[in-house]
Amino acid sequence: MDDRFTSPSPLIPQEHFFADLVRFAIIAVLVVFPIRLFIAQPFIVAGASMEPTFENGQYLIIDEITYRLEDPERGDVIIFRYPRDPSKFFIKRIIALPGETITVEGVEVSIRNKTHPDGFVLDEPYINDMRQPTTLSQTLGKDEYFVLGDNRDASSDSRVWGVLKRDLIIGRAFLRLLPIGSASVFPGYSVPTESTSPRQE
Repeated sequence: MDDRFTSPSPLIPQEHFFADLVRFAIIAVLVVFPIRLFIAQPFIVAGASMEPTFENGQYLIIDEITYRLEDPERGDVIIFRYPRDPSKFFIKRIIALPGETITVEGVEVSIRNKTHPDGFVLDEPYINDMRQPTTLSQTLGKDEYFVLGDNRDASSDSRVWGVLKRDLIIGRAFLRLLPIGSASVFPGYSVPTESTSPRQE
């Protein structure tokens, strides 16, 4: 007999197929659900408050684990529960950190902290031009953050509803998956730096 040919494998009984399918589904749930719940979850940008960095409809993956290990930093783009309605989720950029004093004068944002007691002006190349200047000054307490949208004229943020408590922060933008042409890791990440322009008194 020519041993180059073998008889076909016996068909898998239908009940075995469904049993394997059920096992696979259970394993998938056991693996994916904890990841979705504790490590990463999807988020779809809604609105124009973060333009030009993020546009309406873009699909992001949120890193939920980093802030369990370290503190949020200035420049991080975060997703959080809206303080006035925790059932809603917002996306903004962290501008000021706990213990700092933030001052907004017109379109200029300055920060005072222990390292810079006299304050410094932020250089924010990512923001849209502002046509509606704001004036305010606020000192942040423990676990309080000041967040702003990159599109300042179209953003409801800490200028409107106050500081953001850390326990409302879900995580930071980790991946931009869609649209494909804009796919990137840590999308929008940019640390606001000290401006080289003299501060206006």
